[in-house]
Amino acid sequence: MPALASTGLHVHPLCLGGNVFGWTADEETSFAILDRYTEAGGNFVDTADVYSAWVPGHAGGESEATIGRWIAARRPDLDELTIATKVGMLGAADLGNLRPETIRTACDASLRRLGVERIDLYYQHRDDEDVPLEESLGAMNELLQAGKIAHIGVSNVGPERLRRMVEVCAAEGYAPIAALQPRYNLLDRAEFEDELQAVCAEHDIACVPFYGLAMGVLTGKYTRESDKASIGSPRAGGALKTYGGQERTWRTLDVLREVAAAHGVPPAAVALAWLGGRETVAAPIASATSVAQLDELLALTDVELTGEQAAALDDVSAG
Repeated sequence: MPALASTGLHVHPLCLGGNVFGWTADEETSFAILDRYTEAGGNFVDTADVYSAWVPGHAGGESEATIGRWIAARRPDLDELTIATKVGMLGAADLGNLRPETIRTACDASLRRLGVERIDLYYQHRDDEDVPLEESLGAMNELLQAGKIAHIGVSNVGPERLRRMVEVCAAEGYAPIAALQPRYNLLDRAEFEDELQAVCAEHDIACVPFYGLAMGVLTGKYTRESDKASIGSPRAGGALKTYGGQERTWRTLDVLREVAAAHGVPPAAVALAWLGGRETVAAPIASATSVAQLDELLALTDVELTGEQAAALDDVSAG
């Protein structure tokens, strides 16, 4: 299993996204997905306190609570699991900021929902420039010193801000930033590769990308002729609006399908394998709403891209 940079943790090549738990995957399905993932050797689960507050009638924390009930029911060896969650976007509960009191309150709530004594990787879900970094990172460090979290991560930050975070941690004697969660995939490359990748490499920060499958586009289920109104997924319209209008998307999918056919695996597995092979990437995040979908993702462990295949994907996705 790849190492999560300087943490000493070794994680599965697929980080299982929990955003769908309690939303498009009901509890029974969520349990089945988690069962299958761990049976296959998976040990890295990602969630957030805001999942899934956007659903009418939801308040946030539904995903964490579902995972917590699964942990309680299955009682897996928690030493074998790496659980990541996040703070800073649950605005409906006045937790949509990174004030120290918010971080402390949100962490305690996440611990209760998950039913664990310590969160392995706790992310600041997004930047909050209204709060001095010395305060927000200081609160994270206090949680670490108290044993409530094991490692600190950040998400949705630019390169200069990440450098500043690294500097503040060093100057204040805080625990270092262990992981960055950026938007990164075959169709979203520039934001990470232009500068963030170099910062991660310089400071031994693990990259754990979200949108590893570009909102499902890199599964290959959409075509140039796709009519978003005819696709039942709640996320289909947004995916096609974001990526469908770019010819580069369809050229990349053409190559992705060719490489997938050569390996006898679904396109999603190749997209994740390509991502997992990028510099500083520890494990890409992807979610599944069924065991069958999960099996397509887990096939990434069967993929070893040739130099020619990797180069072809690099070239077409770079535009």
